[in-house]
Amino acid sequence: MGWIYVIIGGLLEIGWATGLSLSKGFTEPLPSIITACLIVISFYFFSNSMRLLPIGTAYAVFTGIGAAGTAIVGMTFLQEEVNVLKIGFISLLIFGVIGLKMSDKENNEQRRSEKWHG
Repeated sequence: MGWIYVIIGGLLEIGWATGLSLSKGFTEPLPSIITACLIVISFYFFSNSMRLLPIGTAYAVFTGIGAAGTAIVGMTFLQEEVNVLKIGFISLLIFGVIGLKMSDKENNEQRRSEKWHG
């Protein structure tokens, strides 16, 4: 369940990070209100994940989802520059997030095994 919280929080982070841009420094009322709500909800899910997952891994995955997703949204919908280097580094970030999640799964399985056998 912790990973579901991290993923939901990370996806909401994409929304609020994009909203920060659309709110134009919190000068546009509707985007500002939506952004503030998304920030609160995103951190609610992230904080719940930390009760179940190691904080370092949870935070890295949370911010990785948000960073990669926000960069993709920017390039796709907000006319930000698209280039090979940017796509390569976003891919590297995504693979890093997947690797962190997989390494945590291995650590959890190892801890369970030691608990039963040890």
